[in-house]
Amino acid sequence: MKQTFTAVVKQEGDSWIGWIEEVPGVNCQESTREELLETLRICLAEALEFNRQEARGAAGKGYEELEIAV
Repeated sequence: MKQTFTAVVKQEGDSWIGWIEEVPGVNCQESTREELLETLRICLAEALEFNRQEARGAAGKGYEELEIAV
């Protein structure tokens, strides 16, 4: 299942800045819009993986993973 997220991007002077609406802390700045979108994708993937590892570590042993759709 492919997840989609919303990037909020804007040009600020000579730079492009952007955030992922659904995941706090995922924000980037680049020279071009294309570079910004790629960096946001990378940062988002890293943040999601970090959050997964943190959640699994906090759960300890004997946990169950379930998909939840909204």
